Amino acid sequence: MVTATRLTTLEEVLAGLMRRYQQRVPDVSKIIAAMVAAGLIRRPEEIENDHIAFRTMGVPLLGIRSLERIFLHYGYTRRDAYRFPAKKLDAFWYAPPRPDLPRIFISELRVAELSPEAQAIIGSYTSEVQRDPVDELDLDDAAQVDAFLHRALWRLPTWADYSRLAEESEYAAWVIYNRYYLNHFTVTIHNLPEGFNTIAAFNAFLERNGFKLNDAGGAIKVSPDGKLLQSSTVAELIEAEFAGGERHQIAGSYVEFAERRPLDEFAHLPARALRREHRREGFEAGNADKIFESTYSEQTAKRTTKLE
Repeated sequence: MVTATRLTTLEEVLAGLMRRYQQRVPDVSKIIAAMVAAGLIRRPEEIENDHIAFRTMGVPLLGIRSLERIFLHYGYTRRDAYRFPAKKLDAFWYAPPRPDLPRIFISELRVAELSPEAQAIIGSYTSEVQRDPVDELDLDDAAQVDAFLHRALWRLPTWADYSRLAEESEYAAWVIYNRYYLNHFTVTIHNLPEGFNTIAAFNAFLERNGFKLNDAGGAIKVSPDGKLLQSSTVAELIEAEFAGGERHQIAGSYVEFAERRPLDEFAHLPARALRREHRREGFEAGNADKIFESTYSEQTAKRTTKLE
């Protein structure tokens, strides 16, 4: 049983993540504003966050085994493992200690499978981490954890190193610059008002409002059982400063959307009676594989003009 104090600390950590994420990803405020204007919600707090996601480097002292310790401390439970052979990634998802809290998805790059040159570039930065940074945290201090999740773990990369990594792994390039920065949060769609409570309908709403969607594998990513449907915006381009003062536009973070349909044994229940445990749980590797590409150049190239 997780103590009330730890749950309060967790809520503060999650609030800090979302506050900074919203500041850095203008699409979040714009999507919320569009939802309020259409009467889907009255205020931002009504949005149900399906899950948040982090990207990590699979190297000693870092990666999933380090970062997950923060959330395990707050009562999250590690669940299914996922493997992405082509992208050289592993991942786990974590169930929250309370059903109103977001799930967490943490992925990790299998650095050892990259070319020797890419491994050397990554190692030149991550070797600056001499011990597991989570060891140095007081996990019951929300401000300390919040600061950690937003601070640099290694020196600012050079544009040359970033570009070389991007040639081989756009995921690696994203992490070498963004570190543990929140990769995305996810709007739960199925509990929205009728007419907007399916991914197809909500995607149409987003496109009417000018948002660019990731169409890798199709705009709607569907699990084989047909019960988990996901979509996402294309990551916004941010003005990033690299070592030596060079500035370039690179992929930042994005917003995801999820529709979880009822399990067969609960399909007879009216919508108002459906709770989280009645719906499809977990994730789907095939869906996630294409969602990752929301930060990839083939998708971000679509953001040639900024939303006004």
